[in-house]
Amino acid sequence: MTQVTATAATRQTRRLLELAGFGVTGAPVSIGLLVLIWVMGAATGSLLSGPSRYVNRHFAAGIGAFEDGRVWTAFTAGLWAPGLAGYLVATALVLLVAAPIEHRIGSGRFALAAASTQVLGTLLGIGVAALVKLVDEGWGFRLHIGTAVGPTTWIVGVAMVASSRMDTLWRRRTRVGVFALLITLALFGGHLEDIIRLAAAVVGLVLGPWIVGRSARGARLAGTRREGGVLVAIVVAAGALGPALAALSPNVVGPLAVLRELFRGVPWTPDEVRAICAASSNGEECRRGLLGLRLGGVGPTLLSLMPSIFLLVLADGLRRGRRFAWIAAVVVHAILLALSVANYVVRFVESVGEESLFYGLDSPNLYRTITPFLTPLVILVVLLLTRRFFDVAAPRGTYRRMWLLLLAVAAGLGLVYVLGGLLARNGFDRDPGVAGLLADYPQRLIPPVYLQWLDPRLLPDSAATTLLFEWTGVVFWVVACVAVLATFLKPAYGAETEDTERARKLLCATGGSPLSWMTTWRGNKYWFSPDGTSYVAYRVIGGVALTTGDPVGPPDRLRDTVTDFAEYASGSGWVPCFYSVTGGLREVTDSMGWSGIQVAEETVLRLDDLAFTGKKFQDVRTAVNRAKKDGIGAEWISFPDAPLAITDQITAISEEWVADKGMPEMGFTLGGLEEIDDPQVRCLVAVDAERTVHGVTSWMPVYRDGRVVGWTLDFMRRRSEGFRPAMEFLIASAAMLLKEEGAEFVSLSGAPLAKVSSPEAAADTEEDLERSTLSTVLDRLLDVLGKTLEPVYGFRSLLAFKSKFQPEYVPMHMTFADPAALPSIGNAIGRAYLPEVSIGQGVRLVRTMIGGDR
Repeated sequence: MTQVTATAATRQTRRLLELAGFGVTGAPVSIGLLVLIWVMGAATGSLLSGPSRYVNRHFAAGIGAFEDGRVWTAFTAGLWAPGLAGYLVATALVLLVAAPIEHRIGSGRFALAAASTQVLGTLLGIGVAALVKLVDEGWGFRLHIGTAVGPTTWIVGVAMVASSRMDTLWRRRTRVGVFALLITLALFGGHLEDIIRLAAAVVGLVLGPWIVGRSARGARLAGTRREGGVLVAIVVAAGALGPALAALSPNVVGPLAVLRELFRGVPWTPDEVRAICAASSNGEECRRGLLGLRLGGVGPTLLSLMPSIFLLVLADGLRRGRRFAWIAAVVVHAILLALSVANYVVRFVESVGEESLFYGLDSPNLYRTITPFLTPLVILVVLLLTRRFFDVAAPRGTYRRMWLLLLAVAAGLGLVYVLGGLLARNGFDRDPGVAGLLADYPQRLIPPVYLQWLDPRLLPDSAATTLLFEWTGVVFWVVACVAVLATFLKPAYGAETEDTERARKLLCATGGSPLSWMTTWRGNKYWFSPDGTSYVAYRVIGGVALTTGDPVGPPDRLRDTVTDFAEYASGSGWVPCFYSVTGGLREVTDSMGWSGIQVAEETVLRLDDLAFTGKKFQDVRTAVNRAKKDGIGAEWISFPDAPLAITDQITAISEEWVADKGMPEMGFTLGGLEEIDDPQVRCLVAVDAERTVHGVTSWMPVYRDGRVVGWTLDFMRRRSEGFRPAMEFLIASAAMLLKEEGAEFVSLSGAPLAKVSSPEAAADTEEDLERSTLSTVLDRLLDVLGKTLEPVYGFRSLLAFKSKFQPEYVPMHMTFADPAALPSIGNAIGRAYLPEVSIGQGVRLVRTMIGGDR
């Protein structure tokens, strides 16, 4: 262990040394610009307090500068930063963003991208700023007199240019994340540099294909549900940070800056409050003034920010696909929308006949009347439209325990508040009493801004009571955020989590077929036998109860399990259909008079005497030898516990594969990233010396009598520009490694709608013809469908690929009781594999099948 740790430390030290020497040799333009920025700042005395008056006059960009003919400022504005913090941020961005991009796209292209986005972005931003005055005179005036400097303009610009050549995953995340941040800064901050940065990003997006070209994998936006959740989480996080930014910044001028009123109280000053209280110490205005001062403390400020922090926690849950996070986010944004409306109504009603503290009907800008409502409204719509991305439930009892914890904390804090208030009752501006403290306690849990509408019951007048008054709510919200975050870290196995846990225990205890682990996947519902020893995983689609594989349970109870489930399904008005089942189950259903057809071919490798020798394994040996020559090794990992550097690469590889198809990732009996995020599923990855992942396979356990006897291949992805025979190498390596562990076999799983032609299969078809003409029609229809889908998903090519390993072929079947329901069954199967095909994707699918989109 010590040797491994030392080796890892040595490798990290070497990487740090390489990174230290990387700047000059690998990114001369970006590092040179960084040095120039610091030198220019030092020479003009701009490092500490920002650009000097001389720099602002002659080198900063602005509408006034262009009106005076100083057009060179479009370029020179990128050579200074706004203060020491700006210089430090610019340094970090150059080292972490600009330099790696230059190394990737080349110094010449980098220089062109930086210069063009800096100049054109500044010109576009100033043009937009000049037009703003037509919409909002106040904001337009601020932009007109403002100046802008900062290298973040060209840094953002080159990032957007480089995104054109990024892999699909990072192109999508980079663009969504950067634009969400820049739009937030522009709408809330609203300064000229915010507008110019956003304009530079737009320019970089447009110029990217011309400067660096497009990604070889195209710009298709099809992605997995997992990635869709990540993008929604980014939007929610940006919406949460915007009002906080407005609240914390004293100089925000953007159209959404009015949302700072959701955080801030009435801007009383100490002198004003003293004057009011001197005139009438018991008057209402005096108490309101004291309340206003109390709202400006550290505790109230933190409590006012807690809704945004809570939304950031929910964004993490959305990133994980959690159903509770979606429900909570919808509720929170609905509340924020209602509060923003109520806030406006109250302020508007109170402002009639006098100057509004917020904004009133006398404002000439209609859009400022509705802007506070737009942010929660837009995010609420986004959440409602993306509901399907969030179906991950926590294990049984998780949220019951969370609510009990929060109730206990609320009760405990209430007790502390009442007892502490009684002990320090002289520290309030009036005698509270037990009833008064109990009535006031709920208000201590509410962000103070919403209490502006209420007359304060009590006000603290000592250090002890101030601590109780200001920090009780902060403690509760911190506990709530931590408790909710903890629920997102709980492992989740399916939408029916409680039943999934029960099914897992039965599967591990009794065993099942090589595909039985698929019964634990999300999307399945469960029927348990009356004696609790068996279960069937199924999903209801279009009136068909479509199962996933064989029933799990004692083999001697198989017939009874099939019969009981069929009666349960029929009693519920569903047509029972067992899909992807073994020959053993087909024999049972045949004896019951059911019909059946073969739908796939499972490929199995027996490990007892497996050795990749002889001519027939030439391709496999070549892959293994090439991997050894190229320094690529095979490593077992558990996806939930693997380092982020590994899991992020696996995610990127998978998203590239999905985007390349231009179609949603198929489900049902085909796993994806959600299915490998399981502590009992093992992943074998092909990695090189630089820890680059070239390919990944996942292996599901196969149980028999409480122990693992084999493993089934599920997830297969390889890097498009990496080690090409990665799959051959990984499957061969997995087989040999699992053989050493004592496994009996590995299943390479089945390829849907693909099978090996054989005399037996032909005879089986003739038998089906005699039994049911409709069965034969469906068999032939599935065969045609497999052929037409081949250009898109390549199931038959996959089956041919697996033949390299000389497997044993095991037919997989579909059995059903009512042949007249075959049209419904066919529809159910199609919707199970592709439940979310949009109109555009359907058009692409048809074009690809007929050869129009190769």
